[in-house]
Amino acid sequence: MSSLELQSVNPRAKKRRRRHDLLTIGKTPSRAQFLTLSIAVFALLLLAWWLATASGAIKPLFLPGIERVWHQMVTLAANGTLLNDLESSLYRMAIAFAISSVMSIVIGVLAGCYGLVKAIVEPLVDFIRYMPVVAFVPLTILWTGTDDIQKFLVIWIGTFFQQVLMMIDAVKRVPPDFIGLGRTLGLPDRKILLRIVIPSALPAIWDALRISLGWAWTWLVLAELVASTSGLGYRIVVSQRYFQTDTIIGYILLLGLLGLITDQIMRAAERVLFRYNRRRS
Repeated sequence: MSSLELQSVNPRAKKRRRRHDLLTIGKTPSRAQFLTLSIAVFALLLLAWWLATASGAIKPLFLPGIERVWHQMVTLAANGTLLNDLESSLYRMAIAFAISSVMSIVIGVLAGCYGLVKAIVEPLVDFIRYMPVVAFVPLTILWTGTDDIQKFLVIWIGTFFQQVLMMIDAVKRVPPDFIGLGRTLGLPDRKILLRIVIPSALPAIWDALRISLGWAWTWLVLAELVASTSGLGYRIVVSQRYFQTDTIIGYILLLGLLGLITDQIMRAAERVLFRYNRRRS
């Protein structure tokens, strides 16, 4: 084969290799490929939705069309209903998640460092985290009534116990050599904790918060589905009574969008705050 033929074959072979790289374990797509694939998945889902409703294969009562859902969301936004529901849900979410996160970080770090705290905390947390959060809803109403405290409590029960175990795991992943170095330098335990353990565990702690934020959105909806007078979950229940599936689907999509936005914000913050911990993502 001549050199010219080889030059024409090599680019094609390289392209094939690049395509196949995406199906190789450990290989990650470029940013452009990632965005293209992500957008394509959403576009395909929207297309399937449009085809199913426009063709009449599914009745609007069960699955309204995209235009109808969009129109309903615009109407709710124009009369202020959407904004009020959004404000209530974001307020409950922010307060409950902040309380849960602060408590879990403190307890999880201490349990990850000190065997005594771990022996006290871990079995209890392991025991409670397997209890269904839904079963606590009637009790939370009995204990605190139906105001925002009850919503905070449901979200807290759903996230706190999972978060504690993730914080313990984050601390466990601090290399023992780091702690050994602190001891070699003669640092007391308090300084080893503050200067070595916590800074080393922070990227994993942040990652745990990002993951648990998704769970918190789920528990928020559960809390608002029962005994609530405002919020995204409340609006879904009210819409169910009147068969307003366009509102239900619109709010579900909105919840997914909110979750996606908060997740991307935390990912972006992670890249800024923990540049020293660049990793594959």
